[in-house]
Amino acid sequence: MLKQRIGLIGAGRMATALAKGVLAAGLTAPENLLAADPSAEARQRFAAATGGRGVEDNREVVRWADVVVLAVKPQSLTAASAGLADELSDEHLVISILAGTQLATLDDVLGPRARLIRVMPNTPCLIGCGASGFCVGRGATTGDRELVERLLGAVGLAVEVDEPLLDVVTGLSGSGPAFVYLMIESLIDSGIRLGLTADVAQCLAVETVRGAAEMVAATGEQPRVLRDQVTSPGGTTAAGLEVLRSRGFREAVADAVEAAARRSAELGAT
Repeated sequence: MLKQRIGLIGAGRMATALAKGVLAAGLTAPENLLAADPSAEARQRFAAATGGRGVEDNREVVRWADVVVLAVKPQSLTAASAGLADELSDEHLVISILAGTQLATLDDVLGPRARLIRVMPNTPCLIGCGASGFCVGRGATTGDRELVERLLGAVGLAVEVDEPLLDVVTGLSGSGPAFVYLMIESLIDSGIRLGLTADVAQCLAVETVRGAAEMVAATGEQPRVLRDQVTSPGGTTAAGLEVLRSRGFREAVADAVEAAARRSAELGAT
């Protein structure tokens, strides 16, 4: 179990998911969790979900915690960080999960003393199936890196990348779930249009996507190999794939990831 006390600035869904994940993994205990949020409702939900405490003052979290997780919306950073620079010291590890907010910006806002690591999680962290990228900022130690890997590992997969590549992580795994949801939605709609009930179409679509992803993970095969294994020349799958190719499916997905990554970079620049 971790010895560090974990404070969260922001008590929303992602903060709660991370807290629940580290609890479920046995990495900490509820008494070592404290979250600050201006919303009394959010604080109450956090406390009910984790057994940790909720407070209103962000500075109280910094005074109490060894590890501070910034889990607010990027546009709320200035307000949320007011007064924190005076409270932070080189004893604090600050983990930011703010989309698009660069380490240089965090340096400017939080001051020069705290150790920084920037993380890009995704919403499947809520069910322990996250895919997160992180990069190490100034002052962070090998121990800090290992701690972040353990924390993120409690809610899924974590990979370290150079900071410029966090925008790519944002486009791929940060926004990627929405692209997959659209694929699932399209499969469901097609099934309904061709005569299935909505419930049956949804069950089949969800399990098809889940099973396909599990096949890639379980076998270690390249998706191309698995695709070829179920594609007989002149068969049903080949007919469907030909439509996807003719409509530019691969290019559309690639363009979507690139657009999301580019938007992340734009947000970081501003």
